[in-house]
Amino acid sequence: MSRQVLVVLGHPCSDSLCAGLATAYAEAARAAGAQVRVLRLGSLAFDPLLHAGYRQVQTLEPDLVAAQQDILWAQHLVWVYPIWWGAMPALLKGFIDRVFLPGFAFKYREGSSLWDKLLAGRTAELLVTMDSPPWYFRWVTRMPGHHQMKRAILEYSGIRPVRVHSFGPVRSASPTRIAQWLEKAGQLGSRQS
Repeated sequence: MSRQVLVVLGHPCSDSLCAGLATAYAEAARAAGAQVRVLRLGSLAFDPLLHAGYRQVQTLEPDLVAAQQDILWAQHLVWVYPIWWGAMPALLKGFIDRVFLPGFAFKYREGSSLWDKLLAGRTAELLVTMDSPPWYFRWVTRMPGHHQMKRAILEYSGIRPVRVHSFGPVRSASPTRIAQWLEKAGQLGSRQS
């Protein structure tokens, strides 16, 4: 049975480097025999604001219902997005706020500070672009965006292991360097047979 892979493009633009990385990964995974679905957040119709927090139910738009079904279908989730101001873009954060809800991604235990991880059994990879050098993001700013996505969101929901691949600095990257990054994304995707 082939592996079921969901590639989530968290960059709002379909012509970005992130979009290229997502495409390279998805095409290589398909070529390796995986079943692949691609979710482009910039193409979805939804309100990214969780207006009342968890105090009241906010009806999910059809695109978000379909996204939840794709997440449940997937065995491996690939998140492709840029680091903006140390973390993910607002579009991706809004998507997570709306989709990773109690009862879907996790469930609070009554009378306990512990929770059930409802998305356990899945793995993930992060393909993350940034304008700062990855060493700077790691040692100076201490990778707040990587920790947020890996630990506070995905692992909190039971998704593990989560592997992180950083691409940067994008702003000063030569065409040769960008081609190398696209090739690396393809190599990562080709491992999903």
